[in-house]
Amino acid sequence: MSGDTPEPADGAAREEQPAAGAPDAGLKRRRRVVTAVAAGAVLVTLGGVGAAAVIKSPAQVAAETAPPAPDTLTAAAERRVLADRVVTRGKITASQSVDVSSAGPSGKDAGRAVVTKVQAKAGEPVVFGHVLLEISGRPVFALQGALPAYRDLRPGAKGEDVKQLQSALASVGHTTGSDPSGTFGTGTERAVTAFYTAIGYQPVTTGRADEAPPEKAPEKTADKAAEKSGAKAAAAPTGPMVPLSEVVFLTSTPARAESVTAKVGANAGDRLMTLSAGELLVSGSLAPHERGLVRPGQKVEILSETTGGQATGTVAAVAKAPAAEKDKGSGQAPSAAGFTVEVKPDKPLPAELAGQEVRLTITAGSSKGEVLSVPSSAISAGADGRTTVMVAEDRGQRRRVEVRVGMSGDGYVEVAPVGGGRLTAGEQVVVGVETRPGARKAQR
Repeated sequence: MSGDTPEPADGAAREEQPAAGAPDAGLKRRRRVVTAVAAGAVLVTLGGVGAAAVIKSPAQVAAETAPPAPDTLTAAAERRVLADRVVTRGKITASQSVDVSSAGPSGKDAGRAVVTKVQAKAGEPVVFGHVLLEISGRPVFALQGALPAYRDLRPGAKGEDVKQLQSALASVGHTTGSDPSGTFGTGTERAVTAFYTAIGYQPVTTGRADEAPPEKAPEKTADKAAEKSGAKAAAAPTGPMVPLSEVVFLTSTPARAESVTAKVGANAGDRLMTLSAGELLVSGSLAPHERGLVRPGQKVEILSETTGGQATGTVAAVAKAPAAEKDKGSGQAPSAAGFTVEVKPDKPLPAELAGQEVRLTITAGSSKGEVLSVPSSAISAGADGRTTVMVAEDRGQRRRVEVRVGMSGDGYVEVAPVGGGRLTAGEQVVVGVETRPGARKAQR
C-alpha cells in the first residue's frame, strides 16, 4: 500500500535489533581490545626490566669489577720476654748399651753353644741377679758393675773385677763374709755357691787361681796304685767359679732389654740380645748454621710425639765436628752432616722412653725480662736507612715512628723509639694489608 512504510530486510532487522537475552557483541569486542592492550603493556615492561639487568654502562661494569679497598692488618705492641729457639730432632738413649753374645759353652759336658732358654723379653726391665737366657744348660745373668767381664773369676783370684763381683753379690743378698776386698776367698766361694743355688743352678767348679800346676814327678818303678795315690794328693783343691760366659755387668739401674734375637734351639751367635742401663740421655743433631747458637747450660724442652709426654733438660755438650766427619775411617756409613748435641734431663726419664724419637726445643737466647716488642712484619726499612713502624690511630690516621731494633724471637722484635718518637704497649702497629676473599680483580 502507498501509505505503508516498507519493511527492512531480515538481516538488517536482526543487526539493529538483537534478540532479547543475547549478550552485547560490541561490549565484548571492547573488552577484548582492552585486555590485549594491557597484556602488551606488561610484556613491554618485563622486557625493559630484563634489558636493564643485562645491559650495563661502562662505568657500572668498572665499578662492579674493581678490587675492594684493602683492609689494614694491625697487631698490638706489647711487653714480653723474647726467646730465640732452635727446634731439632733427637733420640732417647741409655748411658750404657751392651750386646750379649756367646763365649762358648761353660758346662763340662756341653759340646756346642745352643740357646736352651730365653727369659728376657724386649722392652722389659732387667733385674740384677736374674737369669736372662740359658746356653747349653748354663745360665747367663746380669750383675751391677762398671767394669766389663774379661776373665773367669775363681778362688784365689785378686783384682778390681773380684772386688766388683763381691759388691754385686752383696747387692743381691749374698755377702762374702770376712774376705779381703778384691780377694776371692772362702767367703766369696760361699756367696757364689749360694747365688747359683738361688737361681736354680750349680756353679762350675775349678782349681784355685793361685795354685800352680804340680810338677811332673820323676819316673819310678813304684806300682800304679801308689802312683795314683800320689797324684791325688798333689792335685789342687777345687772351688766354685764365675765363668766369663755366664755374667754380664751393667753400670746401674734402670736396666732394660732393648732387643732380643736369641731363640730356643738356635746356635748361640754373636748378638743374642742388647741391654741398656744407666741414666737416660737425649742425643740430637744441629745443622751447621745452628751450631753457633747452642752451648752447654741452655734450657731444652723434650717432647715425645709418640706418647705426648714432656720433660725439660739442659744442653750437656755440643760436638765440635760434624757427625759425618767423626765417622770417617770408622768403617761405618757416615751419618747425616750435623753436630751432635747431648741433653741431660732435669729429672730421670721413664724407662719406657728409651729408644724413642723426640722433638727438642732449645732456648738459644732470651731477653732479660719483658721488653717492648712488635711483630717482625711491622718493621720496615726506608731508603734513608731508618727503621720504622707505622702506628694506626683513630679515624684512619697513621703515624710513623722511628725505632731501634734489638733481639728477635718467637716472631717478635724488640724495639725502642728514637728521635723523639712515641710507641707504647697496646698501640696498634700496621703489619700488612689484606684483600677481602672472593673479590674479582679489575680486567685491564
